Amino acid sequence: MKLIAGLGNPGEQYAFTRHNMGWLCADFLAVNHNLGNPRSNFHGEYWKRDDVILLKPLTFMNSSGLSVSEAASFYKVDLSDILIIYDDMALPFGKLRMRAQGSAGGHNGLTSILGALGSLQVPRLRIGIGKAPSSMINYVLGHFTQEEREQLPDILTRAESAVTAWLNNDIQRAMTLVNTDA
Repeated sequence: MKLIAGLGNPGEQYAFTRHNMGWLCADFLAVNHNLGNPRSNFHGEYWKRDDVILLKPLTFMNSSGLSVSEAASFYKVDLSDILIIYDDMALPFGKLRMRAQGSAGGHNGLTSILGALGSLQVPRLRIGIGKAPSSMINYVLGHFTQEEREQLPDILTRAESAVTAWLNNDIQRAMTLVNTDA
């Protein structure tokens, strides 16, 4: 069983904000793979097809660990079979990076998940949102600019390819495929 969790914040005010990049990716995957309407459980919405669960925690970002740990526990998912998708200010806008493990790097959603799972050994797909020009909170919770919105289809398509690489390969091969700059 594999678990993919896209992170974001619930509420209309957060729709199409940089901090909801993980949710945008989850929605994109659900639509592109005709997963239909999500089910509600694990403090979130999720879709299940075959041996893959796609989860959108409905907790606020800083409590994402509750949702992810509940789903992982229920489905008995190994840590190496969990992929967390989230926004990352340390990367330029639209750049993707996959990692097999590591610290949260200051991301509160990932901090919550690593704490709830009790391990740093959780694969993740980071989607760059660029550095904040001034206030970090205003930037991550801010809506995309017109230029950023125009780039979203390409970014989400590349993120979908990254998820597919993770589903179909071991983590080292997936990282090689995703992290190689064209």
